[in-house]
Amino acid sequence: MTNVASNKSKIPSYTTLLWICCGVAFGGFLGSHMRLPVVPLYARSLGADTVLVGIINSAFLLMAALLSFPLGMMSDRLGRKRLACFGALILSATSFLLYFSRTPWQMVWIYLFFGIGLAAFGPTMMSLVADISPATHLGRSYGWYTTALYTSMSLGPALGGFVAEELGFLQVFLISGILIFITFWLILFYLPRARHILDTKAKKNESAVAANLLHNRPLVGCWLVTLGGCFGLGMFITFFPLHAQNQGLNVAEIGLVFAVQGLSNALCRIPFGYLSDRVARRGSLVILGLLGFSAAMVGFAVSENVGHFILTATLFGISMGLAFTSVGALIAEVVDQESRGLAMGGYNTCIYFGMMLSSALMGGIIQKIGFEKGFHLTAVINFLFVGFFYLFMKNYEPYKGETITQ
Repeated sequence: MTNVASNKSKIPSYTTLLWICCGVAFGGFLGSHMRLPVVPLYARSLGADTVLVGIINSAFLLMAALLSFPLGMMSDRLGRKRLACFGALILSATSFLLYFSRTPWQMVWIYLFFGIGLAAFGPTMMSLVADISPATHLGRSYGWYTTALYTSMSLGPALGGFVAEELGFLQVFLISGILIFITFWLILFYLPRARHILDTKAKKNESAVAANLLHNRPLVGCWLVTLGGCFGLGMFITFFPLHAQNQGLNVAEIGLVFAVQGLSNALCRIPFGYLSDRVARRGSLVILGLLGFSAAMVGFAVSENVGHFILTATLFGISMGLAFTSVGALIAEVVDQESRGLAMGGYNTCIYFGMMLSSALMGGIIQKIGFEKGFHLTAVINFLFVGFFYLFMKNYEPYKGETITQ
C-alpha cells in the first residue's frame, strides 16, 4: 500500500502536465517558425521562381499530411514522449541541413524531412493535451496550449526576420537548429511518459477505430473546416512574403507582420478557450472565426503598405484564435479517449494537407492571375468549407462532463 501511494504521489497534476506541454510546444515551434518568412526569400535568392517556392513549402506540408494520421496512431501505442523526441530531433536536423543547402532543389528534399518531424511532433503534443484534460476543461486547456504555441509562432518569424536582416539567411537556420535541439533535451528530461494515461485505454483494432471515425459526421465536419482554413493559412505562410515584398516591405517588416498575426492569435486563445467551455455550441465560434478569416484574406489582397498589412494581420490572428481553439476542443469532445490519437492525427493531416494544397496549387494560379486575385480566391474557398462544416454539425448535441477542481 505504501508503494502504491508513493507512485500516485509522483504522478504530475493536470496543471503541471499542461505547463510542461506548453513549454515543449513553445520551444519546438519557436525554432521551426524562425524559418517560415526566410525560406521563401532565401529560395528566391538562389534562383527559385514562384512555382518552385510553392513546391518547397508543399514538400514539408505533403509529408506532414501523409504521416500525421499514422504517427498519431503510433503515439497511442508507443507513447507520446518517444514520438515527441523523434520529431524534435528531425526538426533540429533539418535546420542544420538548410544551413548547408545551396540550391532550391536541395531545400525541397530537406523540407520533406521537415514534414516528417512535424508529423511526429504536432499530433503527439495535441493528443497529450487532450489526454490530460477532463471534458469540462478542454477549451481552456487548448486555450493555454495554443497560446504557448502561437506565441512561439509569432516570435519565431519576427526573430527570424531580424536575424536575417542583421546576420543573413544562413544564421537563421543555424540558430533555429540549436533552439530545437535544446527543446529535445527538455522533452527527454521533463515530459512524462504518461503511462498512467495511456495504459488504461482499451486496446482495439486500429483499422476498425479508423473506419468508425469516418462515420462520425461532427468529426468529419471539423476535419473539413480545418482543411479549408489551412488552405488559407498556407496561402499566407507561402505567398504573403512575396506579395509583401512586391508591395515594398523589407524582410524585417515582413517578419513584423508575421509577429502581429501570431501575437494577436496567441493573446486571444486563453479567453476564447474559456468562452468555448461556456457556450452551448463550440461550432458557432468556429463559424464566426472562419468568416473573419475569409475577410482577412480579402484584406491582404488590397493592402498596400505595412500599416494595412498589420491591421489585416491582427484580424487574421484573432479569427484564427477563435476558430481553431474551438475546433481543437471540439474534436476532443466528439470522439472517445481511445480514438483521440487517430482523431488528432486526422486533424493535423488536414492542417498540413490544406497548407500543402495551397502551396502547390496557388503558385501557378498566382502567376496567371496575380497575388490580389489569388487572395480573393482563397477567401471564397474558405467560405465554401465553412458551409460544409455547418451542414455536418447541424444535428450534433454536445456532451457536458462533470466539472473538476483544479
